[in-house]
Amino acid sequence: MPADQPVTRLNATRARQGRWGQHIFWILVVSTVLAAIALFGAWSFRSGDLAAVERNNGVDTPVEASRYDTPQSPARQTPAG
Repeated sequence: MPADQPVTRLNATRARQGRWGQHIFWILVVSTVLAAIALFGAWSFRSGDLAAVERNNGVDTPVEASRYDTPQSPARQTPAG
């Protein structure tokens, strides 16, 4: 470095900060788009399972499903005693 050029001194906080610019903007945009595509892909891959109601209970007809219908009991208002 030539002696006639002034030396620029930065404090520690300024030296540790990253640069802002158009390249950072595009990195954020592309990474956000890729994350959205990954989320949509995972959702669409499992959308059939998400749409099914109680898919794993093994019933095929409404008659079989009615066996799993438990009548509701009223809430207890006073403690048992």
